[in-house]
Amino acid sequence: MRKIILASKSKARQKLLRQVGLKFRVVGSIAKEAQVLKGRCSDLVIKNALKKAKDVAAKVDSGVVIGADTVVLVGKKIVGKPKTMRDAHGALRMLSKKPQWVYTGLAVIDVDSGKIYTDYEKTKIYMYPLNDKQIKKYFKKISPFEKAGSFDVQGPGSIFIDRIEGCFYNVVGLPLAKLAKIFGKIGIDIF
Repeated sequence: MRKIILASKSKARQKLLRQVGLKFRVVGSIAKEAQVLKGRCSDLVIKNALKKAKDVAAKVDSGVVIGADTVVLVGKKIVGKPKTMRDAHGALRMLSKKPQWVYTGLAVIDVDSGKIYTDYEKTKIYMYPLNDKQIKKYFKKISPFEKAGSFDVQGPGSIFIDRIEGCFYNVVGLPLAKLAKIFGKIGIDIF
């Protein structure tokens, strides 16, 4: 089996890779993510995922590096990870008022061959409207700071979701089916 390296310290992404039985190691990327939307959101997340994957690929001698970047888009506004509780509160309040798109960019680098594969996934989420009291109670249970959009879809935040159109795992942070397709191109069979 080829060495697989995840260029992310995201616990959710690690859990998803373990869930499908992959053995991997984590090497966190220090690449700076672009936060400004200057075109298509898909281009932004692919660019960020590729930056992360290239950063980590430069540190290893062999293997397959996975980079990923997830953002939430409402209208033309990107809602990233909040920096303050006030930001988190405002983000969750806004997200609960209108549908949002979750984009995840994928970049996989085969360090041995030098080949690079990229793709993205987008998923639409509809939330129930939340009031200030509900948001405050939620933030007492979870920290919003490591979550794009300030909530977790697989934990307590799941009760806010009316419906999801598209890939659930994309919302968690790693579209597994897209990753499996890319792995197939480089000869890695997940099963």
